[in-house]
Amino acid sequence: MSEPQAPSDFGRVDPDGTVYVTVGDTERSVGQIPDSTPDEAMAFYVRRYENLAAEVGLLEARVAAQAMSPEEARTAIATARTNVMEANAVGDLQALAARLDALSEVLPAQIEARKAQRAEQNAATVAAKETMVAEAETLAAGEDWRGGVDRFRVLLDEWKALPRVDRATDNELWHRFSSARTQYTRRRKAHFSDLNQRRDTAKAAKEAIIAEAEPLAESTDWGATSAAFRDLMQRWKAAGSARRGEDDALWTRFRGLQDRFFEARTAAQSAVDGEQAENLAAKQALVDQVERDLEGVTDVEAAKATHREFLAKYNEVGHVPRAAMRDLDGRVRAIGDKVSAMEAEEWKRTDPEARKRAEDTVAMFEAQIAKLQADLAAAESKGDARKAKDAARSIETYQSWLDQARATLADFTR
Repeated sequence: MSEPQAPSDFGRVDPDGTVYVTVGDTERSVGQIPDSTPDEAMAFYVRRYENLAAEVGLLEARVAAQAMSPEEARTAIATARTNVMEANAVGDLQALAARLDALSEVLPAQIEARKAQRAEQNAATVAAKETMVAEAETLAAGEDWRGGVDRFRVLLDEWKALPRVDRATDNELWHRFSSARTQYTRRRKAHFSDLNQRRDTAKAAKEAIIAEAEPLAESTDWGATSAAFRDLMQRWKAAGSARRGEDDALWTRFRGLQDRFFEARTAAQSAVDGEQAENLAAKQALVDQVERDLEGVTDVEAAKATHREFLAKYNEVGHVPRAAMRDLDGRVRAIGDKVSAMEAEEWKRTDPEARKRAEDTVAMFEAQIAKLQADLAAAESKGDARKAKDAARSIETYQSWLDQARATLADFTR
């Protein structure tokens, strides 16, 4: 096997410094470099050839990886071939042109493969849109008035993200999807219009009940008035719901009237035995105990178990004096909030997606530092002080970022 020819074998330098290249049976001048030796002149035009060869190699790699469309590749190959054949460079230009010609021969197969890929993608898009249309039509026939709105919004975003297919198919599918969305919207509006009417009726009925309850709240006829309040409660439940804000306000007023009467009755009935005072002492003792039990606890499941046991015991204890309820309820809420915060923090700490992002960030910074250290070593070996200094500064910056990323990752391994 013969040794490959060096690029300089395809050229020569005249005594006057003119450089020539041989392409097949033809020799042509590529230029002249004044005040240079023949070797320097030849080396200059060989480097131009080597740059051309590198460009051809890169184009071959991009075509092989299908990093550009066959149409783009054809144009790039033609441009590269013209550049090669007209290049003022010394080397085997004819071989470079042959490589480009061979590269052109792979394009027809890529074109066919792309056609098949587009057909497959088109079929997948049609199938996806048909699935979305079927879901939209199911939603349109259903009564998920709250979740359906969000789902239609998601489906519409997903639809817009999909590529278009042939116009007839795309228009037919879109017509079905749009019609389902319109049908759902109309039915939803009708539903809420009817619901608003029923809520207005419920509001009027509950206001009438409150008007009847106001004089009863001051009654001391415990038996008859208790029966009257039970009747009003039955009518309240049967009235249905008003709008949420209004319904809550109406219930607060009605419940307040009930509480005033029943608390007065309870106070009268328990004035002698002091039962509520005993209940208060018992509940305060339970709250004191659970606050001590939860102090310093870091095990979320243990804290939740302690909280559940406390609530079970606490709810078994009867009523307490009204004046003490606010403070006691505040302490109980604070205990529940503490356990909920521990549970939320545990979830945040063990969130697998957040941990993966932290791991990826650490890996990215480590890889960048390794690259910069290689650059630093190369610069130092060449005696390039400026590049070495720049690389060292970059390493220092990335190291500080890496330290922060590792600290973040460490939070997931505690």
